[in-house]
Amino acid sequence: MPSTISSNNEEKRTSYFNKLNLLWLVVTVLVFSALVKLGFWQSARALEKEQRLAQIEKLSAQRPLSLEQVVTLANDSHAFTEVNDYPVFVDGEFDKAQVFLLDNQVNKGRLGYRAYQVAVTNKYAVLVNLGWLQGSVNRQELPAVTALDGQQQFKGHIRFIEQGILLQEQSFDQDHWPLRVQQIELDKFSALIGRQLLPFVIYLDKNESLGFDKNWQPIVMPPEKHRGYAFQWFSLALAWLLLMLWAKFGVKNNNKNKKAV
Repeated sequence: MPSTISSNNEEKRTSYFNKLNLLWLVVTVLVFSALVKLGFWQSARALEKEQRLAQIEKLSAQRPLSLEQVVTLANDSHAFTEVNDYPVFVDGEFDKAQVFLLDNQVNKGRLGYRAYQVAVTNKYAVLVNLGWLQGSVNRQELPAVTALDGQQQFKGHIRFIEQGILLQEQSFDQDHWPLRVQQIELDKFSALIGRQLLPFVIYLDKNESLGFDKNWQPIVMPPEKHRGYAFQWFSLALAWLLLMLWAKFGVKNNNKNKKAV
């Protein structure tokens, strides 16, 4: 009878430790895999940024296209995203009464806005980023904007807007100008002004005298920073693996040595 009880206890202990070993293995592999995946993702982002910077440098050496040429090129490739970063020359008319102010734009630690206006050509209407403006401490007070008016000629670059997360949907039932917005939504802007906007924004060339503080960069986070993050994730993956191996085998060996003493 005692031997049967002892055998049952041994089986229970064996089953218990087997479950612990399985749990240790699953947790170790899952966390290690996730950290490695994040490292590879950052490495891929670095490569994408390098390729885009090379593309921008190559395009900057080309002669600017007209909006008509840009639309034709996009239609031929069946995707407007194919013309991202292209240099462009625009001869269009501005309405000084319609100014969009993109909220929460920081420049050198100062909070402000980015000003946008619509340029209308013979065939198309396109939103133009005019640059950054200092905001007021009083959130109810908008900056005084010297808006562009009438016919203007200028150079710029095409940029596609990445949509962020909005906590509350924007509503433009009341069109008080200048209009403060939380995000660039070209479809809603088109409905508001009664013109169909092209599906991209033109950023004024930094050498243009038009506009305001042109502090933009085509790429916010450089490839080097992505590689730095990748190194951190890979380092964390290695540290995690070593920690779990030590927790599994190092602690076990220490316990054996204590028992032997």
